[in-house]
This record gives sequence, C-alpha cells and structure tokens, in this order.
Amino acid sequence: MFKKEVYIKRREQLKNKIKSGIILITGNVDSSMSYPANTFHFRQDSSFLYLFGLNIQNLAGVIDIDNNKEYIFGNDVDIEDIIWMGPQVSLKEKADEVGVENTEKFNNIFDFIKNAQSKGQEIHFLPPYRSYNKMLLSEITGFNYNNVSTKASEKLIKAMVSLREIKDKYEVEELVKAASIGYEMHTTAMKMAREGVIEQQIAGTIEGIALAKGAGISFPVILSQNGETLHNHNHNQILKKGRLMLTDCGAETNMNYCSDNTRVTPIGGFTQKQKEIYEIVRAATNESIAMCKPGIYYKEVHLHAAKVIAQGLTDLGIMKGNVDDAVANGAHAMFFPHGLGHMMGLDVHDMEDYGEDYVGYDDTISRVDQFGTAYLRLAKKLKPGFVLTVEPGIYFIPALVEKWKKEKINNNFINFDKVNEYLDFGGIRLEDDLLITEKSCQMIGKRIPISPNQVEELLK
Repeated sequence: MFKKEVYIKRREQLKNKIKSGIILITGNVDSSMSYPANTFHFRQDSSFLYLFGLNIQNLAGVIDIDNNKEYIFGNDVDIEDIIWMGPQVSLKEKADEVGVENTEKFNNIFDFIKNAQSKGQEIHFLPPYRSYNKMLLSEITGFNYNNVSTKASEKLIKAMVSLREIKDKYEVEELVKAASIGYEMHTTAMKMAREGVIEQQIAGTIEGIALAKGAGISFPVILSQNGETLHNHNHNQILKKGRLMLTDCGAETNMNYCSDNTRVTPIGGFTQKQKEIYEIVRAATNESIAMCKPGIYYKEVHLHAAKVIAQGLTDLGIMKGNVDDAVANGAHAMFFPHGLGHMMGLDVHDMEDYGEDYVGYDDTISRVDQFGTAYLRLAKKLKPGFVLTVEPGIYFIPALVEKWKKEKINNNFINFDKVNEYLDFGGIRLEDDLLITEKSCQMIGKRIPISPNQVEELLK
C-alpha cells in the first residue's frame, strides 16, 4: 500500500467534488473456478484500491460526506479462518493503515444505507461489473437487480475519472515497475521465438515472469502467429519460419498497476515484404508518440496514425488515391480497424468499468460511428499526468477483405488485386506506454526493442 496520507487525500478530494450524500464503494469477493473452495486468484476492485487501499476480500467502503465520517465494513477472522490462513490483523488495524477511523461488521451496511436513505441522503455508487456486486448493491439499496446498474451515480463516475486520470508520482513509480516486468516478458518471448516452438511454451513462460515478479498478468496473454485476429488467446500453433509472432502482454505490480505492450517477432528474421509493412507501423507509432502532449486531442493523433498507415500502404500499391480522402472515408480501417490506444493505470484499460465514453470522451468530443474510428477508446484532450497506450497496427483479415471486396466498400481507395498477395500475412501491432508530461510525453520505463535490427539481434 501507499502511505495512509495518499488515501486520505484522495477521499478528501472526492468529497470536495461530490459535496453531499453517501459514497458506497464495494470491494470484490473470491470467484470460484470449478467448485466453491477452488477460487481464481483474487483481484480487488480498482476503485476500492484507489480510495481504501486494502487488497482483501469481502469489504465495502463508505464515505458519509454529510457527517464527515468514513467507514470500512467487513468481518474479522474466526478460528476456522486462522486454521487455514494463519493469524490475521484486525479489521480496525487494517483500516488504520489507510486512515479510516470507523469499522463495522459487514452486515451492518444494510441498516446503515437504509437509515441514510430514510434521512434523504443520496447514495452514490459506481456501475457494478460483477454479478455478485450487482446483487449486493441491489440488496443494499433496494433497487431492482435488472436495473441497478442504471442507478449508478454519474456524478461519482465523473469525479472518479477526474481523479484517477491524473497519475501522481507514487502511481508513476508503480507503472515503471510494471513496465520493467513487461520488458522482461517481451524480450524473453523474442528470444524464445524459434521455428518448431509451440506458442503455449512462450505464453506460459512469460506469464510465469509476471507471476514471479508481481501480481501476475494485467490481461490474458495474446500471442499468436495469427496476429490478424486482434485478441487471439489461442496458443496451440507451432512456430514456422517465415511467420510473424505477435505478442501483446503486460504485467501487474503487487499494487496492481499495469503495463501493456505489443511487439512482433519474425520467425527466422524479417522478409522484405514483412519489413516493409513493419516499418509503416513503426513510423505510425513513432510519429504518434512525437505528437503526444498536453492540449492535443488524442483523436487527432489517431487520425494522423491512420494517414501514416494509408500513405505507407499507398506507396506499396495496396491502397490508392488521395490519402486524406481515403482516411476521411475510413478506407484505412480495413487494415487498421481499431483505435490508437486507451488509458492505463490500476486497470489495463483504466476505469473502463465506469463506461468507456466517460473515460475517453467528454463534453468537448463525442464518439463517431465510422468503422474503425468508432473503436477509439480515448479521444479527448490530453493532460499532464495521463498514462496511455499508443498501438497502431496493420492487419490483413481475409474475411474482412472478402466482405469489402464483395460489397465494393472503399473500392476507389483499395487495390484488392494487390491485397490478395497479403492474405496469408497475418498482422503487425506495435504498442508503447506513455506518460503525458507538462510539455510533451515520456516513455513509461525502458523501451522494448522495436527496430528491425534490435528485434533480429534478440532472435540470435
């Protein structure tokens, strides 16, 4: 945990934004894999971690703004717990560590909230993303289970976004630790990428690094020769010379801060065809990073990356026509069908449980519905303290190519005869993590090898 003053300050800032009522933050509970006692690795709710810091099951935090009191609701262990878990510090001691004076038995929260409601106090809570917490909030507040999520406090969501989107120095230190683990994961994957190796061996090895050095992976490892499938978690193929292995993975520190990087490794070294596409993506990555600074809309950076990609593909004869017109019509999205990046912090897609539009958009910019750009998770103006990913890509997705060709979508900007030469290519994505500084940006941690020469040197 951070020192208690960090959590006290965060809760004070939140109270000043919300002004009145009750803020209710539910923690997570164990989730079973195959039977009740066989549970997945516990992951605490990020909002609870941000405000209350305790990485422990079966807790809820309450901030009573009107009466200027804070509570942690939970239960102390009994003798049966001690037999299985060993001696545990009391709930009171745990609460003291994060600057909360009041503790109550967990079941007391039901009467507490009911009493607050009877006095006309507004209950602010965040959208639940797990069924257990959805049921719990329904029972606590009295709202119907089927629409309890719609009763979440927009005021609280916006306040939490405004706090969590700006990372302080303590958070940045944790993010650098996560990046260091991620660096080892990626360079290990590159070194292991040889003809005849099964993908699962590499995926399992790098997941082991995340577990040995931190709290584990920040999301399920994406590692595949079929990089054209954006979120490919299948690791059953054997690496073949001439193929590209796309690895998208990250680590969580023991305080649950995340990294998220993508690199592509050519099995046996780059062919000329692969290097040409790779260098277009690398140029889009580097130019996007160079643009990132306070005051620029990230949507502008995304569209610039799209133009770099469209220009590169036009130079190779894969696209045609005016590049600006091609991007305006969304022709690039057949090859780059996703957004340039997302916020990152305690969650690898930071705060996405609040609703993507609250995190990546605001009153000054709205989501567009054009294919490709519609998937842009972050579009709003960048501020110092933002931590985000930059991850352009080029993919040759046979089913998408076939659909556009058949329906003559963007026929004026795509040379489908040339595209047919790349249908077995796969995909390339390159992803770095950035901190927006007062005047520009900086890489989170040491940059993972990205030039073709650096990558091929690791292959040796």
